[in-house]
Amino acid sequence: MRGTDHPDSLVELRGISKHFGQGDTRVDALSDASLAVLAGEVVGLVGPSGSGKTTLLNVVGCVTEPSSGWMSLEGEVVYDQHWLRRDLRRLRLEKIGFIFQTHNLLPFLTAIENVMEVLELAGASSAEARTRATDLLDYLEVSHRKNAMSSQVSGGEAQRIAIARALANRPRIILADEPTAPLDSVRAAIVMDLLRRIAVEQAAAIVVVTHDESIFNRFDRIFHLRDGRIVTVEEVGRARPVGAMDAPRESAVLNTIGGA
Repeated sequence: MRGTDHPDSLVELRGISKHFGQGDTRVDALSDASLAVLAGEVVGLVGPSGSGKTTLLNVVGCVTEPSSGWMSLEGEVVYDQHWLRRDLRRLRLEKIGFIFQTHNLLPFLTAIENVMEVLELAGASSAEARTRATDLLDYLEVSHRKNAMSSQVSGGEAQRIAIARALANRPRIILADEPTAPLDSVRAAIVMDLLRRIAVEQAAAIVVVTHDESIFNRFDRIFHLRDGRIVTVEEVGRARPVGAMDAPRESAVLNTIGGA
């Protein structure tokens, strides 16, 4: 079991590779990918289609098993040539929030019920789940839509509700797959500003796969992928480990959402 080169990172990968098939049909989706993401950072994964962005995101999300390498999440080594946790579903519930290109809200549930469902799956009582879901929707300024069905909210509102769902279990690692793709440039900027706020206030590491060049300036760093390899790392903004940040704003709502 290897030590970490970045003790303050929430996400760290070393030499991660992923291939599909064997022999002449083998496809190398990832080759020797290494990265680290600190608390308070928002980083982008960019590159042409087929470059390995989504595969890399799914590896970090413990959805796709690598072929080789090493990975730690929140300081816990979770992969070292094989998964070190038997229950990956529980691992995802404990550590990771997912935001998708399409909001994936369940159409037969209201906004608040969509958020509550994640909490109840994790074992919260209905009362606890409703309280936290209400606080999250308020935090993201969509509490006025809590009783609306997904068909009754705008695209921007639906994405905020999806972000609330991703934050439900207080994850410090948030993975977003093309979160601004269905939005116009104004709403895309609003969503990215929300993710930035969450990274700072929740001391979270946020990893975003995107083709949307209009949001590149909102990242701390951008990892450029090609043919399954990270070919360059672009420093966009100053990397902001949480200890170097201004103190987050204090509020009753924030204390409720950010508490252990």
